[in-house]
Amino acid sequence: MLQNKRILVTGGAGVIGKSLVEKLTKMNAVILVGDLKSKPKEWGGNIKYRKGDLNFITEEEIEFFDPEYVFHLAATFERSFETYDFWDENYKHNVNLSHHIINCLKKSKNLKKIIFASSYLIYDPKIYLSKDPKSKPKKINEKDNINPRNICGSAKLYHETEYKFLSQFKETEFDYICARIFRVFGKNSSDVISRWIRLLLKNETIEVYNKKNLFDYIYADDVAEGLIRLATTSCKGVFNIGTGKSTKIEQVVEILKKEFTNPKIKDSVNNSSYESSEADMSLFQNTTNWIPSTTVEKGIKKIIEFEKLKKYDEDALPINILITSISKKIPLINCIKNALLKIGSGGIIHGGDSDKNCLGQYFIDKFWNMPKFDKLKDQEIIDYCKRNEITIIIPTRDSELLYFAKNKQKYFENNIQIMISDFKGVENVLDKLLFNNKCKIKNIPIIKTVEHIDELNCDSYVVKERHGSGSQKIGINLSKNKTIDWAKNLKNPIFQPFIQGEEFTVDVYLNKMNKVKGVITRSRDVVVNGESQITTIVKKPKLEEICIDLVESFKLFGHVNIQAKEVAKNEFVIIECNPRFGGASTLSIESGLDSFYWFLLEAKNEEIVDYPFLQNKKIKKQIRYPQNFFI
Repeated sequence: MLQNKRILVTGGAGVIGKSLVEKLTKMNAVILVGDLKSKPKEWGGNIKYRKGDLNFITEEEIEFFDPEYVFHLAATFERSFETYDFWDENYKHNVNLSHHIINCLKKSKNLKKIIFASSYLIYDPKIYLSKDPKSKPKKINEKDNINPRNICGSAKLYHETEYKFLSQFKETEFDYICARIFRVFGKNSSDVISRWIRLLLKNETIEVYNKKNLFDYIYADDVAEGLIRLATTSCKGVFNIGTGKSTKIEQVVEILKKEFTNPKIKDSVNNSSYESSEADMSLFQNTTNWIPSTTVEKGIKKIIEFEKLKKYDEDALPINILITSISKKIPLINCIKNALLKIGSGGIIHGGDSDKNCLGQYFIDKFWNMPKFDKLKDQEIIDYCKRNEITIIIPTRDSELLYFAKNKQKYFENNIQIMISDFKGVENVLDKLLFNNKCKIKNIPIIKTVEHIDELNCDSYVVKERHGSGSQKIGINLSKNKTIDWAKNLKNPIFQPFIQGEEFTVDVYLNKMNKVKGVITRSRDVVVNGESQITTIVKKPKLEEICIDLVESFKLFGHVNIQAKEVAKNEFVIIECNPRFGGASTLSIESGLDSFYWFLLEAKNEEIVDYPFLQNKKIKKQIRYPQNFFI
C-alpha cells in the first residue's frame, strides 16, 4: 500500500526511525527524512534527507515534497526523571515542534494520514504506580483515564488534542493515528537497557533501581512495523503499541548476566513509586491482525552486537564558529546564529575585530579583540581556534579574503573550514582590472575598466581602487578633470565610464563542487555608502543566467554577490563581483537562499543535493534601519 508513496519521516535517524525508514525503503516508498542527526552513511541517495532542527522547516519545503503520509517521530524526553533544564527543551522539541509540523502540513493537498508517535505517559499514573511492587502488571487500555505523568506526557496529549481538533474541519481532511508507545528499547538508543549495555561493555558498574518494576519493553523494530501496519489500515484515532507482556527489571538483569562475564551490578532502591504496566493490545491486534514478537532477550542480543561495532558519533560535536571583522554587522551575525540553530548541533559563535569597542561584540557569545590583520600571524588565529575548539571561520571583510583563500588548505589541515573560494578565484574577482579582462575572454558582459583615463571616451566617469571594496573612496559621475583629481587620493585607481541604468545585486550560493545552488536578484532601491538601505526582490532571468555563468566559470564557492546595471531593456553589464556576504544579502537569506545553513551542512560533509532551493514568495522587500538593543 505504501509502494511509491511520498512519505515524510520526522526523527527518522532515531532508534525507531532508522528501522522505519529501512522498512519503507524495502517497500519502494519515496522518503524524506528530517532529523538533527547526520544522514546515516549506510543510507543511499534514494532517501532524501534534511539535517537540522525541524522547528525551522518551512511550508515551502513541505509543499515541494508534497507528502502523502507522515510519520512524526521527532521528540525529546527524559523518561526516568525530568530535570529543570528539560522545561525549555520539552517546549521547543515537543510542544512547539509538533505544532509547527502540523501547521506546515495542514494545507498539504495530497496528505492522507499522519502517524504520530505518542506515549503511554499520558495515562493516569495512578493506574499503574504504587508504593509497593506488584506481582502482576496493570493492563492499560486506550479508554483508561488520562492524566499525563510529566511534561513530556502533557506535550504528547496536547498534540493528540490538536489532531482531534483539526479533524473537525473540512480544510484538514487527512486521517491521523496517535500511537501510544510503551517502553522502547533498541539500537543506538538512550533507553536504560542500552545505557547498561554500553557501561558493561566498558567494564563499568551499572546501578539498578527498584528491580521489581514491571515494564512493557518493546523493541524498536517492532514499533516501526506496528506504525506501518497502522498506517496501511483505514482506521484512525488512538492505539497502544507495546508487546502486551511486561518484564521485571530483575529479569532484564538476569539476561545481562548471561551475556556478560562477571558484570558489575549494584542494586539500589529509591523512594519513587513502583511501576507495574503493560499495554492492552486488543484494539491494535484486532485492527492490524499482528502483534509484536521480539523478546527482551532477543532484543538485548541485537543491541550488544550493534554496540560492539558502533563507531564514534560525530554528531555529538558542537559547531563553534569565528566571524572575523564583525564591526557592526549585526544582521550578518543574526543570520549565522539562525543557521546554527537550524542545523541543531549547538555551538558557540566567536566574533573578532580590531576595534575593542565594536558593536558586534554584544551580539555574539565570545569576543576576540584581534590584532589588525597586517600584524596578525597565521598561527595566532589557528591557536585561538584550537583553544576554543573552533572548526568554522567566516571572513566578512574584503581585505581578509585573499589571506584566507591563500591559506585555506593550511587551516583545513588543522580541522578548520573557511567560507571562502579558492585563492585563484578570489584573486581574479577582487582585482577589478583582472576581473574585467577575464570576463571579456569569457564573453561575460562587463563594464569597461582601464588603468588610464585616456583609454575611455565618455562624458562622465567612475574612479575607484583597483583592489578591495568598490564602495571605498569611490568617485561617481565625475567630469574628467574631477576624476583625475579624485584618483590622486587612491593607491591604485582604475577608471570606468559612468552609465545610466537601474542597479541590481545578485546573491548566489555555490556548493563545494563550484555549482550554483540558488540565486536571487534584488533591486538596489536606496543606496547609502555603497550598501542598499532599501532593496526589493525582482525577477531577472537573463541577468541570473549571466551571473551563474560568471561565478561557475571563475570556480567560486560559498556566498557571492554581484553588482550589475540594466543599461537597456533586458541588457545588463556586470559592475563587480564580491566573493563574500553582502550588507543587504540578508534579504536573500530570508527569501530562501540559505547560504550559511548550506555551508554548515557541507562543512559537516553533508551532500546538499537533498536540500532544495525554495524561494519564499511572501518576502519582497527589506528596509534597513537603526534600532535599539537592551542588555
